[in-house]
Amino acid sequence: MPSPNSRSTHPDVVLAICCCSLLLVGMDVTIVNVALPAIQLDLHAQLSGLQWIFDAYTLVVASLLMFSGSMSDRFGRRRVFQIGLTTFCVGSLLCSLSHSIHQLILFRAIQGLGASMLNPVALSLIANVFPNPKDRARAVGIWGAVAGISLAIGPLIGGALTQTIGWRSIFWINLPVGLIAILLAAKFIPESKAPHARRFDPLGQTLVFLSLASLTYAVIEGPHAHWSSPLILALFTTAAASLIAFLLYEPRRPEPLLDLRFFRSIPFATAAILGILAFSGFAAFLFLNALYLQQARGLSAFTTGLDTLPLAIAMFLCSLLSGRLVANYGPRPSVLLAGAAFISSTLILTHLTPTTPLLLLLLAYALFGTGLGLINPAISNSAIAGMPLTQTGVAAAIASTSRQVGAAMGVAIAGTVVSISRSSGSDFSQATHAVWYAMTAAGTAIFAMGYISTTPWALSTTKKVASLFDTPVPAAR
Repeated sequence: MPSPNSRSTHPDVVLAICCCSLLLVGMDVTIVNVALPAIQLDLHAQLSGLQWIFDAYTLVVASLLMFSGSMSDRFGRRRVFQIGLTTFCVGSLLCSLSHSIHQLILFRAIQGLGASMLNPVALSLIANVFPNPKDRARAVGIWGAVAGISLAIGPLIGGALTQTIGWRSIFWINLPVGLIAILLAAKFIPESKAPHARRFDPLGQTLVFLSLASLTYAVIEGPHAHWSSPLILALFTTAAASLIAFLLYEPRRPEPLLDLRFFRSIPFATAAILGILAFSGFAAFLFLNALYLQQARGLSAFTTGLDTLPLAIAMFLCSLLSGRLVANYGPRPSVLLAGAAFISSTLILTHLTPTTPLLLLLLAYALFGTGLGLINPAISNSAIAGMPLTQTGVAAAIASTSRQVGAAMGVAIAGTVVSISRSSGSDFSQATHAVWYAMTAAGTAIFAMGYISTTPWALSTTKKVASLFDTPVPAAR
């Protein structure tokens, strides 16, 4: 329930503060990619170590997003939001002080702990201060635009900082922005809670983390420990067993960590799948291209970041466009166009070589940014539309979880595929071809789901889900 002073705060002010947290988290995800070669050289890291720099962060975020959303509904969204900002800033400071790859991986996990309390809680705050569906769609469109620009400017800023000051400076930039957001949140964001928050679910939370961590570790370390080794087989078995146990256990709880009934809504379920596909591709795209541009083409960190500018511009502009499209026509146009853009981009990269014309590369980057910019607001809107407003913390967390799971898996799989290909004698460019073909298939799936999830039959499933709960679920557009 909102605090007494909630009426005095303009919704756009809350939106602006929440976008500050999104700027932090989004930029931090991508700013690290450009600095990976410098980190590898300074801390003497292997390719698997670089994968863990990214996945230690995303694994913690993915595992705790639903828990953090539930806690914000119970203890107060502003309170959890401020705790998340503080934890994220502390983790950033520790990352900048790391003296070994293992320390950096650990401190990235602390950053992930803070980040897990930011985006889902912020999106929940936005949903509560914009009760009108059309106003909420506009706000989510702005949110998506900030997400696009924060993700996209990360490589540009990261390249400039890495080349001029050093890789440690990429973490310093979080501190002033985080401090400002903490102070503004205390002054302007009204406290709010769900009338009835879900109970703690420690077993469900443990099963989620065990499944994701085991799977990621097995994928990353498989090439080095051998796929048939007892350790890797045990990890894959643990991941599968944990997932099955979670799916069997959660429906039996009166208030589960993840209410699986929401996935009976086709638009909601599709939003989760789209999040996994789009962000696995995006994470792999940034990870591989940062290494390709610096190691295969010999570019500097700043030039690498500069080359991603078409991606940044396209993502920003298309996020704004997608917000309007979703508000006026629903998610179908955005998702269909995004799928087509992804396919076009990754088909170009299936022929990647160390001498691929720069203009062709920039076109591929712009097309990929177009796809991500278009799809992100559509995912956010569809996910919220499929969940009760009284549980918006959990609703937003599920949408964000799908993105983070995708990002973790994308880097793990892409790095592993490249590592296997290079061990057989392929150069880096050739080693990435299998990844681009897989991403082309994912783009095709995105295009198909853009149509299927917006048919009258699919939209009717949301109303059926609404009837299962005491509180109404807003109808999806």
